[in-house]
Amino acid sequence: MKFVISGGGTGGHIFPAIAIADALKRRCPDAEILFIGAKGRMEMERVPKAGYPIEGLWISGFTKDPSALVLPIKLFDSLNKAARILRRFKPDAVIGVGGFASGPTLAAANALRIPTFIQEQNSYPGKTNRNVGKRAKAICVAYNGLEQWFPKEKIHFTGNPLRGTINGQCDRHEAAAYFGINAEQPVVLLVGGSQGALGINKGISAQLSAFKGTDLQLIWQTGKTYITQAQEEVKALGLEAQVKPTVFIDRMDYAYSVADAVISRAGAISISELALVKKPVIFVPLPTAAEDHQTKNAQQLVDAEAAIMVRNNKAEQELIPALLQLLDDKAKQATLSENIGKFARPNAADDIVEIILKEVRSKK
Repeated sequence: MKFVISGGGTGGHIFPAIAIADALKRRCPDAEILFIGAKGRMEMERVPKAGYPIEGLWISGFTKDPSALVLPIKLFDSLNKAARILRRFKPDAVIGVGGFASGPTLAAANALRIPTFIQEQNSYPGKTNRNVGKRAKAICVAYNGLEQWFPKEKIHFTGNPLRGTINGQCDRHEAAAYFGINAEQPVVLLVGGSQGALGINKGISAQLSAFKGTDLQLIWQTGKTYITQAQEEVKALGLEAQVKPTVFIDRMDYAYSVADAVISRAGAISISELALVKKPVIFVPLPTAAEDHQTKNAQQLVDAEAAIMVRNNKAEQELIPALLQLLDDKAKQATLSENIGKFARPNAADDIVEIILKEVRSKK
């Protein structure tokens, strides 16, 4: 059997895509899997590292600058290239996970009458998935209430597929040694998404001095654009032993294992991972995310007493005080951990693959 998986742009699309590919290989070891991504985007590097081939389309999102004038040309080119790839590869199904490349790839698949499937990570679907969802065989979702965008009979509540290494079960001392911190002292993990988070970074920088004179430690994923500033601030305050800035965290299993509390954006995959590892979390949603979907994601957990939320524009004033208050309240930590765990769907990737295989095999 052959499968095409398309989408990307951020880790929130890429990691679920890889998790689905891994689950397909477990179920069908002889299956051929090809990814289609967007040239110059994160998936063109991350997917090959995961062991899968990928082809790139010349596609990007809508912007208000002059580059938007070539978007129709890019779309036409991407539709044609996607169609050529699909005719050559002849997949049994095409799976879209959202992102720039997913739209033209699924549109081409629909035109060629190849079965399509969608994995929607968020509580508010992106434009790409909304546009192609009507013709998909199934839409696999992680939140309730998506009937207003997709045909109800096609929706399957599976949760979000996660990287196989995310389980939070690593040895704490081994994880602490990896980051160069003390396993016996409290640890905060800050993850702003695969590309960093300026609002969260500024929130930490504004009150970084609060770490002085405490035993509190911080693993700080800054992203590429903020790493130099973070390193300089840490050095100026003499906090090198306590605060560990890093561009990107490859060993998230270690990071989750050693973390006593987490500060995070409210992307769907971050939420799903935190639910699986049951960590008390403060969400700082990205307000410029499409349709403000991160705030909608986070609010569902806040309403369930499963998380704390600090608005992005309040991070510099409220983030560190909220963190210190949480760390002083063991009962609150326990409540958040228990309630966020109720959102976990550890078998999501396998459930999605089961839906895909059932549909594909019924047509053979």
